[in-house]
Amino acid sequence: MSAMKRDPLLGEVLIEISVVGASARVAAIHVASNTEVIAICPAKLHRVSMEQAALRKLKFVLERNQGQR
Repeated sequence: MSAMKRDPLLGEVLIEISVVGASARVAAIHVASNTEVIAICPAKLHRVSMEQAALRKLKFVLERNQGQR
């Protein structure tokens, strides 16, 4: 499943969830910077919780990359 989300701080973010066995691979892609992160979650976790985990990781990575410039 994939969807486009609009986060107030990040802007447009693509979310893709792929379930493989008991785990779910959640990809979050920041459209403006083309930055992608992957979060692995239990497949039983609610979809919103999976998306939140991936967005938290994306925010962390973007902030870290901002500090390196």
